[in-house]
Amino acid sequence: MVGSKSATQDVQALKVDLERIKADVLALAKIGRDPGDHGIYRMAFTEADMAGKRWLSERIEDAGLQLSVDGAANISGTLPGDDGDKPRVLIGSHIDTVPCAGALDGALGVIVGLECLRTLRASGVTPSRTLELIAFSDEEGRFGGMFGSQAICGQIHPEWIQTHVDTDGVAIADAMTACGYQPMDALDAARDPSTIDCYLELHIEQGPVLDALHRPVGIVDEITGLFTWSVSFRGEANHAGTTPMEMRNDAFMGLADFAHEIPRILAENGSERSRATVGKAQILPGAVNTVPGMVEFSLDVRDTSSMVLEELQTSFRKALSAIARRRNLIFEFEQRSYLPPVSCHQKVVAALLDGAKQLEMEPHVMCSGAAHDAQVMGTMVPTGMIFVPSKNGQSHSPAEWTAWSDIEAGANVMLKALLELSK
Repeated sequence: MVGSKSATQDVQALKVDLERIKADVLALAKIGRDPGDHGIYRMAFTEADMAGKRWLSERIEDAGLQLSVDGAANISGTLPGDDGDKPRVLIGSHIDTVPCAGALDGALGVIVGLECLRTLRASGVTPSRTLELIAFSDEEGRFGGMFGSQAICGQIHPEWIQTHVDTDGVAIADAMTACGYQPMDALDAARDPSTIDCYLELHIEQGPVLDALHRPVGIVDEITGLFTWSVSFRGEANHAGTTPMEMRNDAFMGLADFAHEIPRILAENGSERSRATVGKAQILPGAVNTVPGMVEFSLDVRDTSSMVLEELQTSFRKALSAIARRRNLIFEFEQRSYLPPVSCHQKVVAALLDGAKQLEMEPHVMCSGAAHDAQVMGTMVPTGMIFVPSKNGQSHSPAEWTAWSDIEAGANVMLKALLELSK
């Protein structure tokens, strides 16, 4: 990458330009912002998402990087390396959002990646390995997955494209076509793993840990796996006034019993990184004066160990079955999704820790309790993640924010790691 001792010293002294990062964060945040609730609405394959992609493409070209777009609508900016035969290093995240989002989720990782490559190019540094920034399509799962990174990893197939729809029934194929893309071209986005050395991603934590610890940077060692179930208890709807308590088959009481069982199951079968959440429930028929005959609810369970996840699946199923027998209910469930946990690669974690050490920071080593593109990429290539604090743990909200000083710290750790990994 460099020759003389003085050149090496100059490279080691490189820092990102925080003012450029600020300008990019604030500019991108204007795209899709609602003036009423101040949230950002840049959902995948909408007009705002396309405007964001155009903005990013312009910034990539302004930085003197090579712009490309693949069949899954992933946007790339490439800084060519000296040795074209070496597998490249990818840096990425996403710029699509959930409805009523904040300015940083996903977008910060793309902007920091852009700034790192821009800093290297502006300083005249040519890495040995090619470095590629990639902004993945639909990380937020409008169409029920992480479309862009799954396409890169070869996990998309024709049936996936033909059958995946959003909550309004809009098919991803129709949404892509409306935006000028050929849906089946997404199959051509798959990469050969041998061409990629590793993948890095910077992201806001989306939780309260770093903020509570007053640490500017977290280094992720594991990314949680998860399964989600759609669960139902079916009992018997009956009159609330004439049906004695001991003669009821009350479906809601089944859910109430189960809610109290969750802490016990996690304590006995989980780990300190286990999480279980009932986030959605519907009581039917939903009348004030009727004993509930049906309750439907979601169950979201997470852990960084696939073995623990298996044990939790078994334990939750047994608990639900036992409650159904005791309450004279019928229990049914359907698994809606499963993501395997991913361990970040030792080589990448070491480079990130070393980068923090060079900057005299004390990072917090932690797991990611949320899924990211890094989780998908980690199934194919070595992966690493940097977290920066979320103020008060807030995310997926207009209140989402991170101190500029913490953003600068995380970006410089990324830059140091890239200098090491691109050799």
